[in-house]
Amino acid sequence: MKIIIVGDGKVGITLTEFLSQEGHDIMVIDRSRKVIDNVVNNFDIMGISGNGANYDVLMEAGAEKADLLIAATSSDELNILSCLMAKKIGTKNTIARVRNPEYAQQLRFIREELGLSMVVNPEFEAARDISRILRFPSAIALECFSKGRVELAEIKLPENGYLAGRRLSELYKICKEKVLICAVQRGEEVFIPDGNFVLLAGDKIHVTGSHGALAAFFKSIDMFKEKSKNVLIIGGGKIAYYLAHHLAESHVDVKIIEQDEERCMHLSEVLPKATIICGDGTDQATLQEEGLVDCDACVALTGIDEENIIVSLYAQSLGVDKIVAKIDRLSFVDMMEGFGLDSFISPKTITANRIVRYVRAMQDSGDSDMKTLYKVVNNQVEALEFGVLEETFYTDVPFKNLQIKSGMLFAAIIRHGHVIIPGGNDHLEVGDSVIIVTNAIGYVKNLEDVFA
Repeated sequence: MKIIIVGDGKVGITLTEFLSQEGHDIMVIDRSRKVIDNVVNNFDIMGISGNGANYDVLMEAGAEKADLLIAATSSDELNILSCLMAKKIGTKNTIARVRNPEYAQQLRFIREELGLSMVVNPEFEAARDISRILRFPSAIALECFSKGRVELAEIKLPENGYLAGRRLSELYKICKEKVLICAVQRGEEVFIPDGNFVLLAGDKIHVTGSHGALAAFFKSIDMFKEKSKNVLIIGGGKIAYYLAHHLAESHVDVKIIEQDEERCMHLSEVLPKATIICGDGTDQATLQEEGLVDCDACVALTGIDEENIIVSLYAQSLGVDKIVAKIDRLSFVDMMEGFGLDSFISPKTITANRIVRYVRAMQDSGDSDMKTLYKVVNNQVEALEFGVLEETFYTDVPFKNLQIKSGMLFAAIIRHGHVIIPGGNDHLEVGDSVIIVTNAIGYVKNLEDVFA
């Protein structure tokens, strides 16, 4: 596919990396010649320096023949205008990044009335991901499928835990609930395990099941934690606004520490149920005074990764039960894990995953449709949800009678609202949703790709 990316900041560069890896013909437009030179040198793509909403620049980029334009500059209005111009020129599909909370209630109108294929808000998506983790703090990370009917939880196995040294085939002896361990990260290695796989302390495992089944599973291995009820947020940016709004509506006590006095006044007006403190959230005395030690959770959302890491380490030293940090530079992830800080979010990666899912769905011409896509285990594993649209060679046939490619695992089936953790005797039916976990990054675009 021919794809134009307008704006090569944090989101743009992540999209460029992900989409170029999948073999698409990428053209990047950015005002900065230095940015264009860097991205052209690092990836096998083309680039143009200029205004992505300018007719001549879009024509030079080949917008009249492009399959998709993604506008991801720092300006919402420029992104929308770029999409409108590209659509008029002849680009088949357009996606705009829109971040301003003032537009949050208008996203559907913007998409439908202006003819955009998708409108994506990185900060809103990041806040939603954090709220899931705080609702289920037993997990390092939590992804949802089929409108929340199935969840994919990541946990790290402690020393002398219930699962260390156990084969996966013994899992049912420990927990009678239907859950499935579908991916394991051990150091730098990633496994899509079978029943003979032996778990070790320190492994990061990804478990699928319904919310109730996962809760029972965590209780059975003595790793269950109640949802966070008292949350301290450091930094009052857009993610903090969306997160605090969601938590306050869920009757969670929320306190935000923000340095900018004008921003504090604005947050006080738009978040009447939250407590807003004007101060330095990275200052130890301020954190002590505002009761960090008594909080269930601390969420570090400043604009500087290093500050978020330092605040998280301090919260950890005080024994705060759940800590989440915003990290834009993924090179810091290994450092955080070395310190025992496992829960982090990256808005640019969340946004890129949503757009990659849309791109793959555009390519799909098979008998299934992609509903959800997550990249997990440091982007080394994909979890994908498909709907089964019509009868075909793999419907109504037990899995044990089908040839499934190596590195592919059926993690769950959703049928008439019920969750099935599949075994060899289970099968797919028309109308099912099915979750696939694979380490074949970028390969699976429809269900047919899973079968040999």
